[in-house]
Order: sequence, then structure tokens, then C-alpha cells
Amino acid sequence: MTTIDLGSHPLTLWTGPLGLPDFSAVSDDAFGTVFDAALVAHQAEIDAIAASPQPATIDNTLAAMELAGEALGHVSAIFWCLAGAHTNDTIQALEREVAPKMARHYSGISMNAALFARIDALYQARATLDLDAETLRVLEQTWKGFVRSGARLDAAGKERLAAINEDLAGLGARFGQNVLADEKDWALFLEEGDLAGLPDFLKSAMAEAAETRGQAGKYAVTLSRSIYEPFTTFSERRDLREKAFKAFTRRGQNGGATDNGEVVKRTLELRAEKARLLGYDSFAALKLDDTMAKKPEAVFGLLDPVWDKARAKAAADQAELRRLAAAAGSNEPFAAWDWRFYQERLRAEKYDFDEAELKPYLQLERVIAACFDVATRLFGISFEEKKGIAAWHPDVRVFEVKHPDGSTLGTFLADYFARPSKRSGAWMSGLESGYRLGKGAKPVIYNVMNFAKPPAGAAALLSVDEAKTLFHEFGHALHGMLSDVTWPSVSGTSVSRDFVELPSQLYEHWLTVPQVLEKHALHEKTGQPMPKVLIDKMLAARNFDAGFATVEFTSSALVDMAYHARSDAPADPLAFEAETLEKLGMPDAIAMRHRTPHFSHVFSGDGYSAGYYSYMWSEVLDADAFAAFEETGDPFNPDMAAKLKQHIYAAGGSKDPEELYLAFRGKMPSPEAMMVKRGLA
Repeated sequence: MTTIDLGSHPLTLWTGPLGLPDFSAVSDDAFGTVFDAALVAHQAEIDAIAASPQPATIDNTLAAMELAGEALGHVSAIFWCLAGAHTNDTIQALEREVAPKMARHYSGISMNAALFARIDALYQARATLDLDAETLRVLEQTWKGFVRSGARLDAAGKERLAAINEDLAGLGARFGQNVLADEKDWALFLEEGDLAGLPDFLKSAMAEAAETRGQAGKYAVTLSRSIYEPFTTFSERRDLREKAFKAFTRRGQNGGATDNGEVVKRTLELRAEKARLLGYDSFAALKLDDTMAKKPEAVFGLLDPVWDKARAKAAADQAELRRLAAAAGSNEPFAAWDWRFYQERLRAEKYDFDEAELKPYLQLERVIAACFDVATRLFGISFEEKKGIAAWHPDVRVFEVKHPDGSTLGTFLADYFARPSKRSGAWMSGLESGYRLGKGAKPVIYNVMNFAKPPAGAAALLSVDEAKTLFHEFGHALHGMLSDVTWPSVSGTSVSRDFVELPSQLYEHWLTVPQVLEKHALHEKTGQPMPKVLIDKMLAARNFDAGFATVEFTSSALVDMAYHARSDAPADPLAFEAETLEKLGMPDAIAMRHRTPHFSHVFSGDGYSAGYYSYMWSEVLDADAFAAFEETGDPFNPDMAAKLKQHIYAAGGSKDPEELYLAFRGKMPSPEAMMVKRGLA
């Protein structure tokens, strides 16, 4: 067996500039042996903490645990970055092997009786330890995490829970890989004569996608939202819209090796068993125990009224869309692949503009600059791009982030363009979180997008939704970069799931602040700012598709909760999905935003399982939070910005989220502001 020196290996000792790994020295084949060595090293550290003859203290137990496993943290950060953003057969095979191995390792730590005894001793004595608020919260959260992970189970229960966690990790890896395979393998290649109605920006993106797939001279419809959604919006070919829609909504449900039906069934069975083992009525009850919502009933209390209003709005909109379809001579029953197409025509009729008019003003480079500019105006930080630094793919860009005094705050990496080796969607993560404990660390945060890559020399143009996505994920990135905490476990986005979307969704609001648009929404050819009349039309139409968008989202959130709020797993998950939608009265011409077989938020790992509602829960907060700025008459009010930074973006999970929000706003919000924001009130 090869001996690995974790103190000098490029996967574990990061020697690149700005706190980065040396990606030029990263070898896919090395991950397996480095993971094994790092797991052994971490286990040795944990065993030493658990076996210490000294009485438990914050330093020798809690702090020692938090700082243990640096090598494992480093190799994991690089590996999971590649698994999502630039994968291949080697990485995928390793993912299927590593995910269960990591699950068993961390289960073993959580169920280590001697280690829990030391944590429990500190927890029981916490009132006498004179702890600062952040350290007390870390101790309480650590103790609760042990209990929720099975520390109090008997030996048989611990062994069963460890096996469940291991199986769930393997299933999550399979689910995500199956979805990626379906997305990568499907493309609809078209000729020039098939492009009726398509704007130039979409033709360019489709030509680039076809060339990437070895079909130069043709045009490819892919299952990347940056191509799929505008294609189904603008294509005059109803037959092609239908093909694209069916391929998009059947990802993970095509039979064969990439079908996720059995993966979902077994995942739900194991989650229900895990909840029972830990003494909860349902998996949703387990997952919500440490959130702002606390119980499934609170989630349904938010979603159900929104659903009723959204369904009514969508029904009224559908009547209008049918009118337009009939006027256009369509004799076919109105279908889901018609919605976006006629919705765009209804927008043009009501507001005298279409989305294609906006695209030339939303250049990717200018939207990036707008993101940075807003951060500078709110928080005083600045961004300097560093060319020539290797990352995981040549498309990745590296920025040094600086404090107002010019010192380094951290590093931000951005990977903007779609490619077959990248899973769909958009996300934020980190190679390193920022904290002060021990020798401390500066944050190394990244955003991943899936925008259509333009031909060489052309500007990448975004839709309004894509520009919002860029702001959204950058809001998450700021949550990571501005973190000002001592303990790693409460750094950045380490907060409850239904609070984590507040910094991201709140940041979206600044995209449409008029002075931001006037400065950064510049025409790709003329350099002229977006005309005020067009800005006014865009803002007037911002809730135009509120019924459709809210039905798409809320149906997905309700199905997620329906799966997980029951005490057992449904025998046939896809039949259960259909039954749930029928009970809800799902409009037949709208599909869930994420159908079960490709609902990666929920089934590719359990990050958002029983938690997809979190976006709307946080939306209640973000609508109220931005109103705090509006009430001052200044979207960059310095006093509000300082409070926002201190209590929301910099505080991480150092305090209870409700306490943090009250410190910022002085009151908790009602859902009414969110309903108004969505145009449903």
C-alpha cells in the first residue's frame, strides 16, 4: 500500500496563491488513496480526544473536534467541487465509493460513546462555564447534533443507523449521477429551417452547444435551463417545444440504468426508518426540529394559502393564454409546452415588450460588475480579478476580495458557463470557510452557474431570471465571505435551512434598483443604458407570471413535504406524486419545477429534503428586510447596511436566526409582504 504524506500532498497541503490548492497538481487517480489516509488521520484525532484522561474542557474537546480533520476537509472540498462542476467517469466511480465511506465515518464519530460523554459533560455544566454567546451556541448545537445522529441509541440501533446513513449517501450519489447522465446524453439537433421565432442570442448559444457536441453547423436544444427555457418561450415549432418539454420533465425517468424510480423509493423507505429509529413521527419532523419552522404544520401553514392564491392566478392567466392560442389558429388542446410561448405573447400584449428586448442590456460582464458594485456600496468590500491562476477548469475566474482598508478578506471563484461535465442548476459552496479558532482561515468561496456560453468574441447575454440567479448565488457567496465568527461550525451559511436563503434572496432585490440598472444595464453594441421606459415596463411586468412561477415552485415544495411528513414511505413514489398533485388541483398545463425523478435538491443528498419550502420561508423574511431599506428612501442606506452586515451576512450561525433577524429589523415579518412582492395579494 502506498504511504501518503498528508503534510505535503497537493490535495491536502494547499500551496497555490490566495489560499487555493495547486489545481495544476491535482490528479483524479490520487483521490482514493488520499481519502483513505485522511480518514485514518481524522479518526486518530477523534480517538485521541475521546480517550483523553483529562476532564473535558472547551479547548481539549469542543475546539479540538472543530479543528480536527484538516486534511480530510481539504481533499473533500476539492473532490466535491469537481463532482459537481467538472466530473468524469473516474470522479463518478469514486463518488459512489467515497459517499458511503464518508457517511459511515461521520456516523461513527456521532455515535462514539466516549466522545459524546465528554460533550455531554460540557453541555450539562454549560451554565457554570462562563461561555460567550457564540461558544455556548456551538456547544448546544454540537450536543443536539450528536443526539439527532444517534448518540443515545443502543448498540444495535447505532449500527442500523450507520448502515442507513451509508446507504442513503450511496443512493444520493447515484441519483445525482443519473440526472446528469440524462442531461448530458440528450440533445435535439436542428437545422436553420427549424429556428422560426428564435432570437439571435438563442441561436448563437444553440450553435455553440451543437459545436461542443461535435455537430458544427447545427443548432442544439439541450436540457440546460439557459437553452431549454428560452427555446420553449420563443420557438414557433410546437412539435419541437413538445419534444423538449417531455425530455426535460422526464429526466431520471427514462428506464434503464439512469432511471431514478427505485432510488427514490429506497431513499424514502430509509428516511422513514431513520426517523422512527430516532423517535420522530416522520422524517419531516426530524429535519424540521432544528429550523425556524420547527414542525410540518408550520410549513403547510405557509404553503397552503400561497398555493390557493397561485392556483387562482394561474387559472385566470391560462384563460388568457388559451384566447391567444385560439386567435393564432391553434386547434390543439392547450398543453404545458404552450405556456411559456403564449405567456411571452401575452406579456407583449399587456406591457408592449418581450424578454428578448432586455437581453442585450444584461451582459454577463456587466451583471457581474453590478453584483460587485452593490457589495461595495453596501459593505465596503472590493474585488480584484487575478488572471493566470489555475482552477478546476479554464472557464473558472479567480478574484481577491478586499476589506475597505485594502487587506485581503478572502477569495472568490466563479464558474459561469454550462458544459456536459457539470451538473445542472446554480450553487454556492466553499473550499474553505472563514473563522478565527486556532490559526484561523480566510474564506475561499465559489459560485457555479450554467449560462449558455457564447461563441468566441461575443458577449454572454442573460435573461432577467438568469441575472437574478447570479445575484442570488452571489448573495450566498457574500454570506460565506463576510462571515465574522470564531468557530468553523457556525461560519457563513452554516445556519438553519429556512434561514440560509435570506441573504441570497434579499440580494436579488438590488438587481432591479433603478440606479443599479442605469449604471450597469448597458446595451452590448451601443453601450447605452437601458431606457427608462424599458426599465419601467420591466418593473411593471415583474409579477406578470406570478401564477405560473408560484405554482411551479409551491407544487414542488408541497410534494416534498407530502413525501416526508408521513410516517412511512409510499409504495410507488411516482404514483404518490400524481395523487398528491391531483388532490392539490394542479393545473394540467403547468409542471412541477422539479419533478421527483430529477428533484436533486431533495434526493441527491438530503440537503433540502423536507426543506424545499425554505425558499419561500426565507422569502417572507427577504421581502420584509428589503422593505427596511425602502422605508428609509435609500436602497443603500448606510445605517441599515451596517446592521445587515453585522446581524445577517457576518453572523453566520453564531446566534439563533430569529434573534439575528430581530436584531436587524426589530420585528418578525408576516407573509403579507411576500404575497405583495409576488403579486398575489
